[in-house]
Amino acid sequence: MIDPGLTGRVALVTGANQGIGAATAIALAAHGVAVLLTYKRLDPAEHADDTAFPPAYGELRARNADEVLARIRASGGRAEAVEADLADPASVPMLFDRAEAAFGPVEILVNNASGWLADTFLPDARDRFGRALRPVNAESYDRQFAVDARAPALLIAEFARRHIRRGATWGRIIGLTSGGPSGFPQEVSYGAAKAAQVNYTMSAAAELGRHGITANVVHPPVTDTGWVTPEVEAEVRAYSPTGRVATPEEVADVIVFLASEQARRVTGQVVTMS
Repeated sequence: MIDPGLTGRVALVTGANQGIGAATAIALAAHGVAVLLTYKRLDPAEHADDTAFPPAYGELRARNADEVLARIRASGGRAEAVEADLADPASVPMLFDRAEAAFGPVEILVNNASGWLADTFLPDARDRFGRALRPVNAESYDRQFAVDARAPALLIAEFARRHIRRGATWGRIIGLTSGGPSGFPQEVSYGAAKAAQVNYTMSAAAELGRHGITANVVHPPVTDTGWVTPEVEAEVRAYSPTGRVATPEEVADVIVFLASEQARRVTGQVVTMS
């Protein structure tokens, strides 16, 4: 087994109460990383009347991080959790302060949290999977960009300031994307915000490399974080190169690799999974 060389490092993982964030926190902790998990409980009523989502999806998004913490600690790992609304810029320095108080300076930043919603320029009320659509407007833009673009930018900025101030020479920034410059029909603000996050991360790679920081983005395939229905799974089977939906653990493995010593010369990359 290859040792990723992460024992004793400190990570901040956003959106870590379930899905990819939870799997990433658990995987990093298993390699000796102390993890501060952030999360925001979402109202389960948001999707209560939307039959295109599995019934348990709202419950997953409304949970706290207790289960994740319990799994990490039961295996001998170190973790703490903080509920925070990343749409509030004041949450950013607070999270770094909490991590430093618990474990020491943050060395690995995983920008996983998302304020996902489905919006469109068309008058359509439903997408191809039957999920509710809303028109692109100021509200949809603000909600999406606050969490998926502005928060990662501020988290990267805070990470860089503290890293440089203390004269550190090792750091990792890892983002998650689903969109890109080619657009994301029926999830247009989500795709645009994720594309902005990619750009911020690529700029971080260019500017911060001389300070020992790598910065990369993972583009997972369709991943079952609780929202995948039989209709979605059928489409994946038909069009995905692998013919199956990914698990959060498979994505977490790639994130751990990008944080590892083996990836010390990998930076400025969008790693696309299939």
